Amino acid sequence: MSDFSLYTVREATMRDAKAVAAVHNASLQAALEPWCDPAAIPAVPVEKRAAYWKEAIEFIEPQVHVACMGDEIVGFVGFDRSRDPKTPNTMGEIWAIYVHPDHWSGGAGLALWDAAREALIDEGCTAVSAWLPIGCERTMRFFDLAGFKREMNTARTTPSAQGKIEEMRVKRSIV
Repeated sequence: MSDFSLYTVREATMRDAKAVAAVHNASLQAALEPWCDPAAIPAVPVEKRAAYWKEAIEFIEPQVHVACMGDEIVGFVGFDRSRDPKTPNTMGEIWAIYVHPDHWSGGAGLALWDAAREALIDEGCTAVSAWLPIGCERTMRFFDLAGFKREMNTARTTPSAQGKIEEMRVKRSIV
């Protein structure tokens, strides 16, 4: 049974960028491992990811919140208005949500999703979407359980540090 009360969620600060990058790397590696050869997954240096997240935190694009267990950052969520063309201003988007594998299925992801949902509602959003790797069943299952519906006609291929990723958009109402 998960207990997301073990986790506190707060807005990220510039000092959190390196920890966010470390969680990003660890989670991405573990999530991709079941359907990719681990040797084929290029390692993005923590310093490079930290620079990206530091800029995101500084300019609030996307907004970044972190989940903490005590003083340790164990997960993060990046969210804001949808980047998809032609979406209404009331459409939010989860840009990224990652939890360190040591804390998977413990409630940190739920706590992060709840914080992002509340912040998007406060900004006037009525719906939210996310782009998910099609082959990553753990991620798809998390979003399914959070009430998102798969939009089967949205499949696309996107380049990434891990090579080309097949993605699909998921969406749900948040009001």
